[in-house]
Amino acid sequence: MIRDRGRIKWTSMMLPEHVKLLRDWAQEDQYEKEKQLDEQQLEQLNDTILEAMEFNRPVSIAYYRRRKYELVIGKIHYWDELGQKLHVVDRFEEVHRIEIAAIADVRHAEEW
Repeated sequence: MIRDRGRIKWTSMMLPEHVKLLRDWAQEDQYEKEKQLDEQQLEQLNDTILEAMEFNRPVSIAYYRRRKYELVIGKIHYWDELGQKLHVVDRFEEVHRIEIAAIADVRHAEEW
């Protein structure tokens, strides 16, 4: 039976710069591409956001941040028109400021 040590065997022959480049390259593979929404999807998102603000309903918002999609569940506190951001308060009373252009999906969430 051959006992291969895998990556450990090769790291002693590599320069630290090479190891760093390989780690950065592996990290880049995990990046997600930002999706572009069409007009119909934007109109649907707008209707959902307006309804949630009017009736103070919780929503789940998926948005693009730091090359990944993140999810926030909470109530929309208000919309900052000047900064083009939504201020969302989650159940832990933490405020999230989400750019309108970064939003990928908005759905009604269950009451907590």
